Amino acid sequence: MADVLSFSAEVRDRAGKGVARAVRRSGKVPAVIYGEKMETLLINLDGKELNRHLSEPGFFTHVFEVKLNGDSHQVLARDVQLDPVSDRPLHVDFMRFAANTQITVEVPVVFLNEEECPGIKRGGVLNVVRREVELLCSPTTIPQELTFDLAGLDIGDSIHISAIQLPEGVEPTVTDRDFTIATIAAPTVQTEEEEAAEGEEGAAEEGAEAAEAAAEEGGEASSEGEEGGDKE
Repeated sequence: MADVLSFSAEVRDRAGKGVARAVRRSGKVPAVIYGEKMETLLINLDGKELNRHLSEPGFFTHVFEVKLNGDSHQVLARDVQLDPVSDRPLHVDFMRFAANTQITVEVPVVFLNEEECPGIKRGGVLNVVRREVELLCSPTTIPQELTFDLAGLDIGDSIHISAIQLPEGVEPTVTDRDFTIATIAAPTVQTEEEEAAEGEEGAAEEGAEAAEAAAEEGGEASSEGEEGGDKE
């Protein structure tokens, strides 16, 4: 189950750009709580508290409890507007949910036992196809991450979504195929012997091309001399 984190908030009685700028100047961040056919609430969040939560992983997969005037609202963060220059949060959208609410959420992928992977030990490379997987689930069953074990995998092996047991009630939004999460690819770095051999081949090719060019230039010069003699 997703961890529940707390936010303290205060009611904001008006909307508008001027009001939002004043809120930000005071060190707070404007936000809204909407959903479940209830009244939209205009609130202000403490800027330092929000930045602390934003700096931690899983901001959009955590359930938050917003405490407001003695009441509490369980919500999910659905959008954060950031300043394009400073990345400072400008506004946050929170969504209420019910027990039967189903949402789509992107959950990060984590790989375990890379040091025990035979393919990587032999010079293979972990080629990550999906760093996040989109899941359909209830807000209370959101996994914080999906972990895949690399132990025992060799070069050419692939990891598919079926390699992990998802929690009950959680499924990927793509259900028509067993899609790939990552592969153990063959090494792309050449050995020193291969590089030396290629270097020798390249030098030989360059020498042959230079000799051919010189021969062509000599032939052209002789041809020009013959043409000049005819004119005389």
